[in-house]
Amino acid sequence: MIEPRTFPLLIRWLVVGGSLVVPSVSSAQGKPRLVLQITVDQLRGDLIDRFSIHIGEGGFRYLLDHGVNFTNAHHRHANTETIVGHTTLATGTDPAIHGMVANLWFDRKTGKPFYNVQDPDFPLVGATGVDAENEIDPTQRAATTDGRSPRNIISSTISDEIGLHFGPTSKVFGVSVKDRGAIAMAGHAGDAYWFSKSEGRFVTSTFYRDAYPGWIEDWNSKGLVASYANRSWTLLGDGGKYAFADRDDQPWETDIQGFGRTFPHNWGAAEGKYFTTLLTLSPAGDEITVDFAKALLDAEQLGQDDVTDYLSVSLSSTDYVGHMFGPSSLEAEDNFAHLDRQIADLLTHVDAVVGLENTLIVLSADHGAPEHPDFLATLGIEAGLFSFERVDTEPGFVRLQIDFGESADLVQNFSNPYVYLNQDLISKRSLDPLVVERAVAEELQKLPGIAYAVGSSDLRRGSFAKTKISDAVLANFNPDRSGDIYVVFEPHWFVADFDGLHVASAHGSPWTYDTHVPLIFTGSNIVPQTVARRVETVDVAPTIASLLGTKPPSGAVGAPLPEAMPETKAAP
Repeated sequence: MIEPRTFPLLIRWLVVGGSLVVPSVSSAQGKPRLVLQITVDQLRGDLIDRFSIHIGEGGFRYLLDHGVNFTNAHHRHANTETIVGHTTLATGTDPAIHGMVANLWFDRKTGKPFYNVQDPDFPLVGATGVDAENEIDPTQRAATTDGRSPRNIISSTISDEIGLHFGPTSKVFGVSVKDRGAIAMAGHAGDAYWFSKSEGRFVTSTFYRDAYPGWIEDWNSKGLVASYANRSWTLLGDGGKYAFADRDDQPWETDIQGFGRTFPHNWGAAEGKYFTTLLTLSPAGDEITVDFAKALLDAEQLGQDDVTDYLSVSLSSTDYVGHMFGPSSLEAEDNFAHLDRQIADLLTHVDAVVGLENTLIVLSADHGAPEHPDFLATLGIEAGLFSFERVDTEPGFVRLQIDFGESADLVQNFSNPYVYLNQDLISKRSLDPLVVERAVAEELQKLPGIAYAVGSSDLRRGSFAKTKISDAVLANFNPDRSGDIYVVFEPHWFVADFDGLHVASAHGSPWTYDTHVPLIFTGSNIVPQTVARRVETVDVAPTIASLLGTKPPSGAVGAPLPEAMPETKAAP
């Protein structure tokens, strides 16, 4: 019997007549030697232009000057979270098909929250601690840490298709601070590495390999992580040139474990419980990731032959900084300046090792971000924060008690954006599940801050008004993983409290500030231009496939973007 962990190798082979045969690999002449897919976590679509004063040479400037820039790119699914966006970029399809409907969903079989890439069959290689013990990531703090793999991703990814098309000599890797950021992009056929905060090093799971290669041990032991000890995050540039220079201390910003709300932000001692977590709440997280990616590129000799290789680098600091300080903060602005320098550093290294003329670069983001309601209030925009813990005190839930003999107990779990009903209680009381589902959804929709509450039964039946928002909710609906009711908050409303941690921003809506992301393709023979027509992130993987000559991922629903094809240009 074939062991599951050997699948990343076997996916690169073809089964012919019951025997495994190495596919013939044609020359990749004319095709890039390397596909470099950069995904910046929480880089809202307007931020490159908004903070353009901080752009230097070689980073965003290189991509904008040499690539096709789609300024109106959007995710079309409703739940704009990290795993959802990353997997959509990787598969070219909706979460309804690829299955990653949320960072966290509720497992009815176990009665516990389920973290998207957790997998007890594949523990971390050489793990010595609990990976999330000091995690300041609300979605992951509720997750178990008993292993990781991509097996919950139902569709193939573009990285899988590269491995299938070019054969076993094609090398595929994904790197990120976040496990889900690395795993979603590396797919099933590649190798994924992510940063363990508990161990202060990059790790992987036994799904990918049984032991670390020597170069990883060398990188982990060289002391880069420890070198940040007792140092501080300071402004990269002249403080007087920052748009938010006079707003370094805003009351909605989060002071986590003494990191502070104002510059400088000290990372503390290396042995501190939250030292490595604080690194990820700053540009240091991206610096560490890029340094590791450069070491991987060298050690694994990516892009050194005529067979196309793939490297995904997912940069997470923008997301962590955005959550803690908000996208309109001095910290977010300075982090962007650092991000630009890190992208420049990565591209400079790729140019030296592979040659940018031999590299297809794709940059996008998994989601955007909302502004804090108190910041919006300074502009006269109404907004608010929602707390699900107060729902059972609302008059509507009193009505549920009258109608069904139960109220708050009808809700078993709320894993944003899903409400899971207590089906055992509904059955025990001989209630009609559809009647209860619709009644709870109706009462939820009456609450301040909730725009829509759509029952899964009505999604299955198509019993809802067709709108842009309902289309986004339907694109997010997977019957095996989605909850009983999908909750859409009003524009500029979000849940800011996660297990007692108050955050300044929390994405996950179908509104444009969360769906709008950058999208840039840069490569040999791609005509530099700016394209303003609306495009969707499901088009990214099919476009890469078309440029490489591979088939699209198995669930792909997007279409290749003609402006990104070599030597073509959009009509004026």
